[in-house]
Amino acid sequence: MSRGEIEQKARLSRQEAARWLGELARAIGEGETVEVALSGAPVTLHLADELECELELEPYGDEVELEIELRWRAPRTARSTEPDRPFARAARP
Repeated sequence: MSRGEIEQKARLSRQEAARWLGELARAIGEGETVEVALSGAPVTLHLADELECELELEPYGDEVELEIELRWRAPRTARSTEPDRPFARAARP
C-alpha cells in the first residue's frame, strides 16, 4: 500500500453488507462529499460530478472476489485547498 492510502477490512453478514453498500450509494447520490468507513475511522471524500466505475469478478477455487472500483478527479475546490489530499480523515470524538 502506498503512502496516503487507507485500507479497511471487515467480515459482514449479507444483510450488513447490503445495508453498508446502500448507505454508501445514498451518500454518493446526495452530495459533493461522502463520509465512508468500513471498520476504522471515517474518511471524508470530495466527489466529482462524474465517476469512472469498474466491476471485476474473479473466481478463486471455491471463493469469489467481487471488486467495485470508483475513480474520479478530485474536484477543483479540494485540489486547490489540499493538492496532495483528495480525502481527509474525520476527527475522532
